[in-house]
Amino acid sequence: QVHLVESGGGLVQPGNSLRLSCSNSGRTLSDYTVAWFRRPPGKEREFVAALTGAGGGDKAHYSNLNKGRFTISRDNAQNAVYLQMNNLMPEDTAVYYCGATGGDYWRDYEAYYHYWGQGTQVAVIS
Repeated sequence: QVHLVESGGGLVQPGNSLRLSCSNSGRTLSDYTVAWFRRPPGKEREFVAALTGAGGGDKAHYSNLNKGRFTISRDNAQNAVYLQMNNLMPEDTAVYYCGATGGDYWRDYEAYYHYWGQGTQVAVIS
């Protein structure tokens, strides 16, 4: 069973950092490809980053919009996937969601992912 819960969002000033967590109380996330998406105010959900499961080599993939500032990683002992976000900018303001799917591949569209959390709010305000 996969039941994803995001945490770690908050209100920060530009230039600061946040680390978002996506945890699962059921099956181990190491068997799943996990992705982060975000929904900025008034916009569609957009891809942020993905991490393939162990079968896919635990490879990270990023959107060109935030590549270099964000890092996705996995902690199998905690059964969690993290999104480290550095040098945050006002345009990073959004609700951040994690999604998961079985298999060894990744895609940058939300329909590919079968399981979703409820989201965590990130606000970057001067």
